[in-house]
Amino acid sequence: MTLSVPEFSRLVRIDTLSEVPRSLTVEADEAERAALAKRFDLQAIASLEAEVALVRRQETVSATGRLRAAVTQSCVATGEPVEAVIDEPFRILFSPLPEADGGEEEIELSEEECDVVFYEGGSVDVGEAVAETLALSLDPWPRAPGAEEVLKEAGVVSEDEAQQAASPFAGLAGLKDSLKG
Repeated sequence: MTLSVPEFSRLVRIDTLSEVPRSLTVEADEAERAALAKRFDLQAIASLEAEVALVRRQETVSATGRLRAAVTQSCVATGEPVEAVIDEPFRILFSPLPEADGGEEEIELSEEECDVVFYEGGSVDVGEAVAETLALSLDPWPRAPGAEEVLKEAGVVSEDEAQQAASPFAGLAGLKDSLKG
């Protein structure tokens, strides 16, 4: 089994952290940005950096900070480049990987637990957490100017049009129109 190394790895040893916040700046270099762009199906990542404060409480590490990035996505309708600037705060909890008890058990996470990243060993990967935060911050349907017309020509309706068509009154209006004619 081969372990893959993340494109943007910044390991921080847990034994170097305490309850006193440790500030850290992580910035992706050109090769890391190119690899992340490929992974996230982006045309390019011009910049990616994060300011992070790390605090350890026993075996849990809290990372709070701000992610800043400039990316180029592809328009969902035309494929044309769509520039985006991302400036997002984040809060991530690193927690030790739960020990397997041998069974396939379903785990329910509360809303507060949804930003938990499990780790093994004596380090947390702040770079990979920042990369994943970037992926979650991307516009899932980027649109270039003119995309609406292309989508309309392809038969894609807007949300408002879809809601109007799904309305029970839309059927009545159609029936009323057919009775007039």
